[in-house]
Amino acid sequence: MPRAAPPRPLPARGAHAALALLLALAAPALAPTAGAQVVRSGTASDAAGLTATVNQFRADLGGALNPNNPGSVGSGRREINWDGVPEALSSPNAFPGDFFNAPIAGRARGTVFTTPGTGFQVSSNTGPGVEFGNLNPAYPDQFVAFSPQKLFTALVSNTMDVTFFVPGTTTPAAVRGFGAVFTDVDLANTTSLSYFGLNDELLGTFFAPPANNGLSFLGVSYSSDVITRVRIISGNTAPGPTEALPGVDIVVLDDFIYAEPVAVVPEPATWLMMATGLSGLAGLAIRRRRS
Repeated sequence: MPRAAPPRPLPARGAHAALALLLALAAPALAPTAGAQVVRSGTASDAAGLTATVNQFRADLGGALNPNNPGSVGSGRREINWDGVPEALSSPNAFPGDFFNAPIAGRARGTVFTTPGTGFQVSSNTGPGVEFGNLNPAYPDQFVAFSPQKLFTALVSNTMDVTFFVPGTTTPAAVRGFGAVFTDVDLANTTSLSYFGLNDELLGTFFAPPANNGLSFLGVSYSSDVITRVRIISGNTAPGPTEALPGVDIVVLDDFIYAEPVAVVPEPATWLMMATGLSGLAGLAIRRRRS
């Protein structure tokens, strides 16, 4: 009696293996969580008094200060102190919001700034634009710099967004922490940082502590790379008016400190679409083999 031929493997076996691998890789992304958060905040009359708080936040981010080259190194941090911005892009001239994401060694830092206002300015080293004296001659007496002497502000708005990219590219990125130095926060619960996650969901809003004519720091870090955008609200009025007006709080910014931007993984919906599609292909292969 002739022996029966051994059963042939199903053609879909490779598809099943690929599907299992895809689902294993996708599992962490199917339910992204921000994890534990660490909030650092403090005030001081000058840079020396605020440095310890800022250094705590730097330590929270871990790793070294990275060179500002295109591409991501995966860990560590990057910083912006505005002092390297050329005078040609300083007050009263406009500052481009994508300046620090250019694919240029020494400049690529993975941040793009947007505002509902008319643009941005970085204060100048000389002339009427020092500490935004061009916007109001009273400002040099009320603003203190953390890293002398350039400061940063939006124009015709007190709101801006910081969006993260793999430095020097258009690839969306996430960071696990972001902090900023504010100058001359007068009112509580007005100046804030709002953090948005991988699906642009709000992770939380936090307020900078007041320090009239001084410096305030606020930074929040998470246990994983979940921040894709930060909304900054500085005071309650865009620069221009004097704080002699009742209830007006004009706030501008100094140093930005944030974790190394890393490429964003596909959203959960993308993983599910891929898994569903591959599963369908596997089922189709099985049905064809059995028919």
